[in-house]
Amino acid sequence: MSFWRISDILIKSVVIKMIKFAICDDEPYMVREIADQLSAYMAQVRIASYSVNCFSGGQCLLESREDFDLIFLDIQMEHPDGMETARALRRRGVRSLLVFVTVLKEAVFDVFELQAYDYLVKPLERERFRRTMDRAVKALDQGTEKQIMIQRGNSWEVVLLSQIVYCEVQGRKLYIHRNDGTVLDYYDRLEAFEHRVDGRFFRCHRSYLVNLAYVRGCRDGQVLLFQGEAIPVSRLREQELTQTLLRYMKERVTDRSGCYQADRTKT
Repeated sequence: MSFWRISDILIKSVVIKMIKFAICDDEPYMVREIADQLSAYMAQVRIASYSVNCFSGGQCLLESREDFDLIFLDIQMEHPDGMETARALRRRGVRSLLVFVTVLKEAVFDVFELQAYDYLVKPLERERFRRTMDRAVKALDQGTEKQIMIQRGNSWEVVLLSQIVYCEVQGRKLYIHRNDGTVLDYYDRLEAFEHRVDGRFFRCHRSYLVNLAYVRGCRDGQVLLFQGEAIPVSRLREQELTQTLLRYMKERVTDRSGCYQADRTKT
């Protein structure tokens, strides 16, 4: 049986992905309130495969380095507050759904610059919470993470495309650099790998393929990444990279704007 046939079978056999939630609030009673409403909602819709991690402040959340599907984030906290925490997450390339929680209704217009999915005003209303969760669960289901299978000897590993920062080839080996700092290496050609990923990846150099979600700019023959690293970009591809990055960012803003408009019409 071919490599690709085995890969397809393994991908289809992967168990439904667990939904991972995070609650970040410096008020313990509010953490319990959100957790209780979340637990009640998940029981009501009969979703058992989920986890909830609670954080007492933005710094704790930023230090966790765990990937969450949806984050409930209080705006008014000690430094870093919710807005600062969200900015740090977005700079890192985190694409979790962000639901801001606030006592200030006037603050809701500021959160959408950070690609917020929704906001909830304290005290939480159960019906409003349910409507937010209905849309969020549907969005998570439709946006199921794209993944590829990597064969290393006799073993296989599932790699989410969103976790890949960039790939580089050295000799006959391909090195996949992930957002948690780990590097996965195996034997493959960069051209073959490029055909397995989607449009978020750009071939910036004959030996490098970069995920545009982690690119913060391009200067002096280098691609600057949010993690602080830099990888080379060939002179002939530098202008194309800039244009592709601008187009990619515009498409993401457009997609989010449509979502925001839909949210506002329902509230």
